Amino acid sequence: MLDSTEKKRILVVEDEPLISNLCIRVLSNEGLEVSVAIDGQAAEEMLDKNKYDLCLIDFRIPAVGGKELFQYISEKYPELGDGVIFTSGDVIGGDTQNFIKETGRLFLPKPFSPEELRGIIREAYQLIGNTYKV
Repeated sequence: MLDSTEKKRILVVEDEPLISNLCIRVLSNEGLEVSVAIDGQAAEEMLDKNKYDLCLIDFRIPAVGGKELFQYISEKYPELGDGVIFTSGDVIGGDTQNFIKETGRLFLPKPFSPEELRGIIREAYQLIGNTYKV
């Protein structure tokens, strides 16, 4: 659970209902406020209206892809850039691997377990200097 009375917020950008529902269930139970965007365009609109601590972004999302969304975040909300975690169910190719390496972002391959999700969220909060306990 979170060790602060302030509610932490995460934006999950995921078009697969099974995955987004898992994220909502697991992360809400950990005390996080979870919002879901089903595509990159919706995510941009949500980012413009709300403040988030972390973003869990699927590489292959409709409208605006994961890489493009990360570039949008980096330009418009640079303070959030370190709080981006990428996920994908596809075998990631060289371009994507290079992108992850160059950006230094965390990556969570799908399918993932609730324990793996909690672990990477904890790791991301440590990277941005926030406390998060499971």
